[in-house]
Amino acid sequence: MPKHKNKTLAPAVDSPATSRSRYLFPALIGVLVLAIIGIGWFLFSSQPAPLTSAPASPPPAAAIKPPPMTAEPATMVDEQQCQGCHSEQVKDWQGSHHQLAMQEANDATVLGDFNDVTFKAENEITRFSRKNDEFWVNTPGIDGQNADFKVAYTFGIAPLQQYLIEVGEGRLQALGVAWDTVKNRWFHLYPGQGVNFKNPLHWSKPSQNANFMCVECHTTGYKRNFDAVKNTFDSHWNNLGVGCQACHGPASSHLEWTAKKGDLLHAGFAVDLKDKDATVEIETCARCHARRAPLGDGFTVGKRLMDDYLPSALTRELYALDGKIKDEVFEHGSFAQSKMFDKGVRCSNCHNPHSSELKAPGNGVCLQCHNTAGKTPVAGVDGRGLQAKNYDSSEHTRHAMGQPGSQCADCHMPGKFYMGNDFRHDHSFSIPNPERAKKLGTPDACLTCHQGKAGDKVTEQFKHWNTATAAQAPRYDESLWLIRNGQPGAAQALYEQLQRNDLPAIQRATLLAELPLYPSDLALKLATRDLSNPAPQVRESAVRAISAFLPPAERAPLLAPLLGDPVKAVRIVAARDLLSVARNGLGSAQANWNAAIAEYEAVQKSLAERAEANLNLAMLYQANGRAGEVEALLRTALQRDADFHPALVTLVQWLEANGRGQEAQALLAQGLKDHPDAALLQHTQGLSLIRAGHADQALPALRKAAQLEPANAQYGYVLAVALHDSGKVNEACEELERLLKVQPANRNARLSLIQYYLENGQEPKAQVLLQGWKKMNMGDPALK
Repeated sequence: MPKHKNKTLAPAVDSPATSRSRYLFPALIGVLVLAIIGIGWFLFSSQPAPLTSAPASPPPAAAIKPPPMTAEPATMVDEQQCQGCHSEQVKDWQGSHHQLAMQEANDATVLGDFNDVTFKAENEITRFSRKNDEFWVNTPGIDGQNADFKVAYTFGIAPLQQYLIEVGEGRLQALGVAWDTVKNRWFHLYPGQGVNFKNPLHWSKPSQNANFMCVECHTTGYKRNFDAVKNTFDSHWNNLGVGCQACHGPASSHLEWTAKKGDLLHAGFAVDLKDKDATVEIETCARCHARRAPLGDGFTVGKRLMDDYLPSALTRELYALDGKIKDEVFEHGSFAQSKMFDKGVRCSNCHNPHSSELKAPGNGVCLQCHNTAGKTPVAGVDGRGLQAKNYDSSEHTRHAMGQPGSQCADCHMPGKFYMGNDFRHDHSFSIPNPERAKKLGTPDACLTCHQGKAGDKVTEQFKHWNTATAAQAPRYDESLWLIRNGQPGAAQALYEQLQRNDLPAIQRATLLAELPLYPSDLALKLATRDLSNPAPQVRESAVRAISAFLPPAERAPLLAPLLGDPVKAVRIVAARDLLSVARNGLGSAQANWNAAIAEYEAVQKSLAERAEANLNLAMLYQANGRAGEVEALLRTALQRDADFHPALVTLVQWLEANGRGQEAQALLAQGLKDHPDAALLQHTQGLSLIRAGHADQALPALRKAAQLEPANAQYGYVLAVALHDSGKVNEACEELERLLKVQPANRNARLSLIQYYLENGQEPKAQVLLQGWKKMNMGDPALK
């Protein structure tokens, strides 16, 4: 068995596990919304009037099929042993992106030019050189001073290669300058973004730590092994690259099976990737090919995806309205909303899982099913609905064969460049429609190629080609446009979508996240129904929706059954959202809550290298009576990442609440000095002044926060309330009017603006706004 190597991670250029957003935890791993004091930055959330509904039933047993396991857990083996019996698969794998995902830096693996080359970008100078057989980089470190750093590993091979730098304490950091293997040049991954040593995206910062961000998906059998006391990593893996056991799982039992030809299930593996249920294979791939947050240190083969990770829904930051890729999302979320996914297509139907290459050239992959026979020979794929047609023809593609536009992927899998030069195809397999795209503001394959006036001509031509007028059910993307833009009929469109039986789970989960903006009796019933949905992502999203609708005591009967859910992500979000109720007892559900909240705590401890997790623990302990541990955790969060402003804000509030106002103000003042353009810190300064009784002095800080982040509903709303309370009613109305232009579905802003109009003698304006609200959501309890 190969010796485990010590490694660390950085946000790698082509890592499927890499998140390009500043923080990885927008949902479950995100800040636990618990109030520490009266006015907190996290307290201005919408709280609809209480509604009632019947308690939820647990998910059907058939929905969660427990994976079969061997009697004893298998262990990792030396993958050299695989070659004897699986030579064909090994031959495919050798030289693949999976095999070469991460390598030791040496003459054979380093592709970049290290011959005393200087590269300048973002006002930083980086020099690449060699010392004997080693590769070195001279570049500004975390203190802004140029220093020499040794390259430890290469990351990826094409179309770019990134380099992992050893910085001590077991840490590897991903350099922000990468090598373009196509143009043979150095380039910066964040050009024009001002990423210097003060920026959170700088290579030296926590967001570029490879131990956490990337290495898991570029190695096999990886464990971060972070020591929270020493603040060091002792990361290990079985082997570099994505090997056999990364997907099939530990192989010791399989070797036992080969020797004895026993009766071990799945030939000694925990799962059968050829299982007739494509979920097994797809969730195996999704561990790395999904935008997700971890729920621990690595994964356990045989468990559901959401036992180990929390995948993102189709948020507006990550996906366009129609579900096409926007930010870097790594295929799974895109594919999960497609008709292909619904029909049972799995990754290996199109890709050779060992070489990562397509299984046929040109349009051949698609023609497996979309052919002149109208039938599919692919086992496990539902071919109902296929049309017999020659798709590989100009009659279908409307483009000359062999020219751009003649390939299926050109029109049905448009893509984007990520990491500077890495083109990724959208996997939702959409059908282009330039007219609809213009209306919704979504990307479109036709309009991407045909821009300007040419695009107008194509739009008109497209209408002539598609004259069918058959009635169709409301489309997801058109409904979502109404919902997110606060248009008339928005609530009805949302409810109609959630009543569909054919809605992909990831779309349903996305719509449930929008539901709190449109509360009603029907909305609560729909959310309650989905607490027992077969898809764990839907159940998890339904828990959040219920928690937004109901106060803790009223949500308890609905969420208590989910404390025993088969999937961890669902259990722990239910436990978190019942925290205040559980302190007074949950009756027969108390034991399940105790176990689930312990899992939630364990998740945070397993992510102790992250500032977010330490903040979550601090807020958990504050809420359940362990106040003595709160301050230390908040300070640890800032030690982990000095740029993580939510921890600073929470510490300021904690100090104030404990009679240490002078210390709190000094801490906040230093934060503002270091980060004068941090909207959250400006907002916090304003709130602090309000709490101290200096409302007039607070307005400049609150106004600056709203100006720095005009799309942030919280900042604009709080500013408007402060203006109103200071007697500046006209200005308050103007701020709310501005906010509603940016976020027309914002309930708090709409309700407050109506009240302010009435106070200010502007009843006609209030009536217009009220009537518009009724058209959006007639059933909103606030209208009663």
